[in-house]
Amino acid sequence: MRVAKYLLKNKERPVISFEFSRPKNEKAAINLNNALTKLKTVDPDYVSVTFGAGGSTSEGSIQLVEKLKKEFDFAVVAYIAGVGLSPKKMIKVLDKFKELSIETMFVIRGDAPTWDENYKPDPDAFSHASDMIPFIKRNYDFCLGAGAYPEGHIEAESIERDIEYLKLKVENGAEYIVAQYFYDNKYFYDFLERARLAGITVPIIPGIMPIYTETLMNNLAKVCGVSITNEIRDGIAKLPTDDKKAVSEFGLQFAMKQCRELLTKGVPGLHFYTMNRANTVVSLIETLREDDLL
Repeated sequence: MRVAKYLLKNKERPVISFEFSRPKNEKAAINLNNALTKLKTVDPDYVSVTFGAGGSTSEGSIQLVEKLKKEFDFAVVAYIAGVGLSPKKMIKVLDKFKELSIETMFVIRGDAPTWDENYKPDPDAFSHASDMIPFIKRNYDFCLGAGAYPEGHIEAESIERDIEYLKLKVENGAEYIVAQYFYDNKYFYDFLERARLAGITVPIIPGIMPIYTETLMNNLAKVCGVSITNEIRDGIAKLPTDDKKAVSEFGLQFAMKQCRELLTKGVPGLHFYTMNRANTVVSLIETLREDDLL
């Protein structure tokens, strides 16, 4: 699937996509397989697979892409993270994705693996996604997607500078954008307005990260530079202590409200970060379809 073309073709209906990552062990692989079986029932338009920095999980990512295509018949988008990855290694990975008939690559810089004390980036590695995009464009016929940050990238000098970098990605060949998740839709609306005023016209899809557990919410928000609203803090504080099921239900209802509002505002799609889980996302999709929003 060429995602940008698909988005333009399906303007009358929001496009739904799910994101997965390589399972780290056998138990995680079993859990992912169970999640995939459940998520298949809601028939997403496409799914994507993340990619480890410096190619650290490239083989696992490639295997998961193949599994999703062949065993589950999903349309698949593959990530490519450039940090620490030499052009030679990048070509090797991209060639494998081409062999698997992948048509869309999602291009990110990525972050250096903090868990690897011996990690040394290749001296020829690309510093930014905006540098990777033209390199890939020159050598392949992939449709290319890029990431954006409604609250600004955690390393960005300013929101305005971040928009300039995003525009550069588009000028260099990015055909659609997925915005990192946020917990206040106002961040997305403000970002979208800035992007359009800057002349960025490609489709922009908001990312949705349901609250699965309080610990995961806090850890991810810190890494990604995402604000946790007072509404969320106060809502969780009112729940029974250590009641994981109550937190999950709160997260489901919060995400439902978020998605309903975004869909009524006419977003071209929703990209769900599943964290290799299924129940919350399946409930969201089924309810939104019952409400005739999808």
